[in-house]
Amino acid sequence: MKVAVIGSGTMGSGIAQVAATAGCDVKIYDTNLDALSKSKAALESTLSKLVEKGKIEASEKSRITQNIAYVHALGDLSHSDLVIEAIVENADIKRKLFSELENYVSPETILASNTSSLSIASIAASCHKPERVIGIHFFNPAPLMQLVEIIPAVQTSEEVLKITIQTITNWKKVVAVVKDTPGFIVNRVARPFYSESLRMYEEGVADFATIDWSLKTIGGFRMGPFELMDFIGNDVNYAVTESVFTAFYFDPKFKPSFTQKRLTEAGFFGRKTGRGFYNYNQQAVTSSAVERPKEDLALAQTIFERVIVMLINEAADTLFLNIASAKDIDNAMTKGVNYPKGLLEWADELGIKWCVEKLDALYNEYHEDRYRCSPILRRMSAVNKTFF
Repeated sequence: MKVAVIGSGTMGSGIAQVAATAGCDVKIYDTNLDALSKSKAALESTLSKLVEKGKIEASEKSRITQNIAYVHALGDLSHSDLVIEAIVENADIKRKLFSELENYVSPETILASNTSSLSIASIAASCHKPERVIGIHFFNPAPLMQLVEIIPAVQTSEEVLKITIQTITNWKKVVAVVKDTPGFIVNRVARPFYSESLRMYEEGVADFATIDWSLKTIGGFRMGPFELMDFIGNDVNYAVTESVFTAFYFDPKFKPSFTQKRLTEAGFFGRKTGRGFYNYNQQAVTSSAVERPKEDLALAQTIFERVIVMLINEAADTLFLNIASAKDIDNAMTKGVNYPKGLLEWADELGIKWCVEKLDALYNEYHEDRYRCSPILRRMSAVNKTFF
């Protein structure tokens, strides 16, 4: 298969590496020649390290690099079977690109966007043949993360969906097929991990480090929410939250936090700027840097339960609204963002009745729509049913 990747940044280069490793003839396109050079050098460095660690043979490195060409003219993509766009997350820019692409590729070429939350239907509408457009959302770093969300638009043909699923499966990725809705699976379902943690901080329940420590200690998460937001970048994380909130017609479940908004406005984006929720220019007091007395475990349990039930509720609502299957939802969270277990599996372990009671208690306390229990949980609790 001949694959073109548009955009030579970290994500585009990673996708190209995945495709080349799978044996595809790959072209990376970028208008910026310096960016192309950096992409080539970065891949060389990455593969060299894999050889040094004994994870691949030198011959494998040579094979992968020979499968990739670096180009800066759209005409060079004319013989592609699949084009994957991985450029700036701006709908207007993406639509313009897709419209222009049709002048260079064949009518059978599949055009895919790596967008993390934008409407695939909107992007497809910019094309004369919208039925060939689909979303293929990789997670960063693409060569390491197993999950790929595949998002057919309402215009996407069944044949294009079938070919795309088979292609990504052949690339040895775990596929989750998801309806074209804001945030897809991961960026929708994961919102409470951040938002409920921010809410508890704003209420004075605990500080950043305590909340992070609680979710790692009790929940087994690799990083706490504030550590993770600093790692992702507050500018990026806040923008996704605001985008999802707006796209869902301002549903209070997705309401952004003023705490994060102010950090973003101040330029405190996290690790990349030296300061975010934690100050990385000094000895950052993160969750792992504080010794905890045993009495804190009760508080940690409370924090964990409040976050996990909100995550479960969002995962359940995603299933209730037929956005994805239960298996794909759980795969998305374990393979896409490294959750210790699937949220619907977690719901079964904690008990559906427990989830309903916990959500109802929060709603009764706050009387806010953000704490409304998903109908599917209430129905399942009534008949003592589980997800798996």
